[in-house]
Amino acid sequence: MLETNTVSDNNAKRRYAIDFLGKRHIAVWVSIILSVAAIGSLIGKGINFAIDFTGGTVIEAEFPVQADLVKIRTGLEEAGFRSPVVQNFGSTREVLIRLVPQEGLKGEELKDRVMDVLNQNSELQVKLHRIEFVGPQVGEDLVEDSGMALLLATISILIYVALRFEYRFALGAILATLHDVIMMLGFFSVLQLEFDLSVLAAVLTIMGYSLNDTIVVFDRIRENFRKLRRGDVVEVMNISINETLSRTLMTSFLTLLTVIAMALFGGEIIHNFAVALIVGIVVGTYSSIYVASALALRLGVSRADLLIPEKEGVSDNRP
Repeated sequence: MLETNTVSDNNAKRRYAIDFLGKRHIAVWVSIILSVAAIGSLIGKGINFAIDFTGGTVIEAEFPVQADLVKIRTGLEEAGFRSPVVQNFGSTREVLIRLVPQEGLKGEELKDRVMDVLNQNSELQVKLHRIEFVGPQVGEDLVEDSGMALLLATISILIYVALRFEYRFALGAILATLHDVIMMLGFFSVLQLEFDLSVLAAVLTIMGYSLNDTIVVFDRIRENFRKLRRGDVVEVMNISINETLSRTLMTSFLTLLTVIAMALFGGEIIHNFAVALIVGIVVGTYSSIYVASALALRLGVSRADLLIPEKEGVSDNRP
């Protein structure tokens, strides 16, 4: 039995190609600096919430020729609309307009005034494709519900990983997942990209995606702790990360290709959703390799925490 374990240990060491945890201090400091910068941006600049959260009006219109966005924006401001957001939607003839709530102006009256402005800036009749109204109270409810969804997801992850592995692994997984969420929110805050319900869905998706990668690594660490009888904790963790590296990178690469295609060719509606997924996949892959295991190690996880207790009177050396 001892001879078999020695052979297994030697084979594992040959698969130990990259010293990931040897660079853990650098990786942790990079994550801390970026997280502080992200939190600073969230406090200082905040998040550019879409009308899904703030309330307001969304209008989609089609012009017979290429739309002049600057002229449309100026016309809306002169008509009394505060901070209108005007952008192309799908093509240069299609326009998406977002308006913050207008006091004393709603429904048909608001629609008529907007269409008057659009038709003033066009020689031919402008077609209205869609108009949606979102009240401020609906936006507040969405913010509260979104926060609750993130909180419940975090608690569920903590309980699941603690039951399946060990509480230090659970804390490492939670901190790594929160690290990914902070990075994504910070990215949107720094660039002031619009944060809507689709981006929130991307955040929740990345939480699950990153956790799945982390659990694959943790599962291999637990397996190697029980299989390899030699080597310290850092060495066993490094072996485990190297063994799962090809799976992690291949999954992330193929997913990333699909999401990049969505960002480039999917249109305005899903653009920010795709951008959030791109950031989340990159950060989530990094945190699964560097952050989660490094945090579990920092919290003091040891071989004894994951070994199956031996029954009295039973020895591995018995014939």
